[in-house]
This record gives sequence, structure tokens and C-alpha cells, in this order.
Amino acid sequence: MNTILQNDIPLSTPPVYDVIIAGGGPVGLFLACELALAQCTVLILEKAENSDSPLKRLPFGMRGLSAPTIETLYRRGLLSGLEIHKRYKNPHAGQENRQAGHFAGIPFYADHIDASKWKYRLPSATAAIMLSEMEELETVLTNRATALGVNIRHGLAITNFQQTHEAVTVFTNAQSFKAKWLVGCDGSRSQVRKAGGFEFAGTEPEFTGYSAQVDILDPEKLKPGRNVTARGMYLQSQPGYLIIQDFDQGAFHQSAAPITAQHLQEVLRRISDTDVTISALHIATTWTDRARQTTTYRNGRVLLAGDAAHIHAPLGGQGLNLGLGDAMNLGWKLAATIKDAAPEGLLDSYYTERHPIGIKVLEWSRAQVAIMKPEPPSQALNAIMRDLMHTRDGATYMASRIWGLNLQYNLGGDHPLVGYSVPNFEFEDGTTIGEWMYDGRGILLDFGKHASLQALAETYGQQLKYLSAKAKVQLGLSVVLVRPDGFVAWATDGEPDEKLIRQAAEKWFF
Repeated sequence: MNTILQNDIPLSTPPVYDVIIAGGGPVGLFLACELALAQCTVLILEKAENSDSPLKRLPFGMRGLSAPTIETLYRRGLLSGLEIHKRYKNPHAGQENRQAGHFAGIPFYADHIDASKWKYRLPSATAAIMLSEMEELETVLTNRATALGVNIRHGLAITNFQQTHEAVTVFTNAQSFKAKWLVGCDGSRSQVRKAGGFEFAGTEPEFTGYSAQVDILDPEKLKPGRNVTARGMYLQSQPGYLIIQDFDQGAFHQSAAPITAQHLQEVLRRISDTDVTISALHIATTWTDRARQTTTYRNGRVLLAGDAAHIHAPLGGQGLNLGLGDAMNLGWKLAATIKDAAPEGLLDSYYTERHPIGIKVLEWSRAQVAIMKPEPPSQALNAIMRDLMHTRDGATYMASRIWGLNLQYNLGGDHPLVGYSVPNFEFEDGTTIGEWMYDGRGILLDFGKHASLQALAETYGQQLKYLSAKAKVQLGLSVVLVRPDGFVAWATDGEPDEKLIRQAAEKWFF
């Protein structure tokens, strides 16, 4: 490290990081892991003094991880660190018509789903959905980030930044830091987004949502399950754990008023039309269905990911999955840019691929709210949706959307697998394609033995590795080009055309 002398005292020159990440939640942590895996230096600045929060350990702190997120964790060797889903007992397990998910509280059932629609989903695929806690996920990601050398600093809130063509200087409440790039993963109230002048376009809320742990003197007065009334919705998932939706256009949440036991009791009584009594309030938080998305994900050397780039109602747990998808998509592209190993336009593809996915999730959220409102037109739509979701096609469509099985990037190409997540091929030696992706490199998967393809892969150095293996289920494929994030960039069922493979590889690898 370079030093300077002042009054004969050697002072260390502050390091210039490759990337500073604002926000130490799951999105920021996973992005840091991806960058560090590619040998980038990373500093995480988290405004909270520590990551502990009781909300993360409560039942409503559980999050449903969808197939793309589960695959992402598996492809980096992180899935085995999650334990809570192994202990979770599905209350519908063993039932003839098991509930498989819900849309706006309307359930769909496993027996109605036609899995044959998912041609490329193999028996060796990871689970389509599982539960985890925010605390558990953050612990796993923090341990990995620390092991990879990521510097995590707590209690440092970003106040502003300045950028040039070469670097970004970040100012906090205590000191300043410098990096080549800054990524805002600092949540729905992102200071990076605000300081960066990003336009945050969208719609205002319809309701204030409450999640709370309370003591109730007379819980028998509340009906079990999810209850939509003439004034809103309430759900008691376990004794004392409440979720309430009050259609007040988000007025209480935006007022920032403290949540008291008296206020929560008034809201619950009004919506449930009972005189139920809350004797104690242990913890509570509010949220809304405000749906907004930045019109761009990049401003010079500043990028956004997760809730900093898009917010919506947390119905169905889509937000965490969307944010982790951003991080997986951005990580390898930003790392290649930092290492001067990125083809032209690679970093721009982060926005062109992820922004449309964000739009779809916001539309999905708004659609749920539209049929949850306690009004006759909404209830009429709700009834129609119930009928559709009890059909085979309806349940299959819902599962495909909610589980993320239909996620596809528009990457061009003629093969139907291009743009989709690579199937988790299991090879004759017992390994899977997911396990071969732990190092974060792209893969040229050759189901034959084409010496020319091995030589082609070697021209891309450490960015792309060649894998020739026989799969137990090959799906008729002969060659598949897989990006570092696990999405198929090119594929063929016939004899490989080296020229076409090279053209595809040059779009993603330098």
C-alpha cells in the first residue's frame, strides 16, 4: 500500500475499491459475493448498527424463495446452508388436494398443475419453492461474503456521492470512501437513488398493511384463515400473529405515526367487525402496495438493484426473489467490466434484461391488489379468478408465474431453450450442471466429444470452461452455451456449428 509522510508520520492512502455497495441486506450481500468471486474488491456500507431485527425471525418474516432464487443459491453452493425449510411442516402435506400457492389469497392446488408443460424441468431440478427467514439467508450470505474477503461496515449511512468518469466518492455520516463503481442496494427509501436523481415512476398505494405480534384476550372472536371483509382483510397466521390490510390509500403508513396497541386494535375491530381486544403489542410494522420502478438502472458509474430500483406490495414474497435476480444478473457483468473483459454492451444488458422483469412483477402486484379491494367490482373479479385458478390450465399458469418457471430473457436465437434457466442436467458421474457453476464461470456444455469446441472455449480463458459429459436425461440437446448466471445463451439439437457458437459466445465473453 502506498504511503505519504506528514510531520514524519506515515499515513496509509485510503483504498480505492472496485465496488461500493450501499445496503447489507440479501441483495447487497449476494451481489458482493458475486463480485468477490470474480476477484473484485468490495465494500458494503450498511446504515444499521447491526443486522439483527426481531421482525426477521417472526412468522411473517418468512419468505418464499422461488425457483430462480433457489437455482441461484444452488449454483453458488449456498443452498445447503439453509435449514429452516427442512424443519417447516406444510399444513397441507398429505392432503389429496394440497395447496401449492396463492394469488391475492386465492389458493391453487398441486393436483390441478400440469407439470408436463415444463419440458425442460428435469427430475434432478431443485425445488420450485421453499421457505426461509431473512435472518437465516443474511447469515449464510454474510458468512460467504466474509470468506471471500468482502469488507462489511455497519453504522455508516450514505448521505451523498460524487462521480467522475473514473470513480465515485461516497460520503457517509462519518467518513468518505472511493470506488470505481457504486451500487445502491439500500432498499425502498434508497439514498443512492435519491442522490443519483433517478426517476422513480409508478402508482400510489391503496392500503396500509400491518404485520404485528400481539396478545389477544379473546382470539376466538377472529375467524381463522384469511378474511376479506367490507372494510379490508385480516389474517391470524398463528395465535397473536396478525396481518391486516386497511384500504386507506396508505395514509397511516405515510404519516409515519407510531403504531400503538390502541391504534392497531381500532383498525382490527373496524375491519373484522368485532370487539376483539389487544392486551399487548410486542412488535409491529407497516407497509403499502405503492408500486414504483426507476426508469433506468444506471447513471454513469452508479447502478441500482433490488428495492432501490423497484418497490411493490410484498404479496407472495416477490420482492426478495426479484432483487436476488437483479444481483445474479448484474454481478458477473459488472465484474467483467471492471476486469476489462466485457464485450461491448454487456453492462447495458443488465437494464434491458431486468427492467422488463420488474415491470411484470409490479403488474402482478397491482393485479392482486385490484381483486382484493373490498368493493363489488373487485369481488366480482375475485370470484372469476377463483374459478379460473381451480382449472388445470389456471393452476398451471399460476404456478409457472409464482414459482418463476416461466422466467425468460429475450436473448434472440432459434432454439426454444435460449433465454431460459439451464436444466439441471445430472451427469453419469453423479454431478449436476449446477455444481459445475460454483466458480461463477460460463460453461460450453458438449454432450458429444468435439475437440474443436474445447479449443474454442479455451480462447476465452477463465471466463468460459468446456464440459463434455453424458447426461442421464439429455432432452435431445447436443451443445448448450451457459452464461455465468445459469441462463442459456445458445443451444442446438443437431451438429454444432462452430461459427454460430463463436458468434453467441462473443456477445457474452471477451
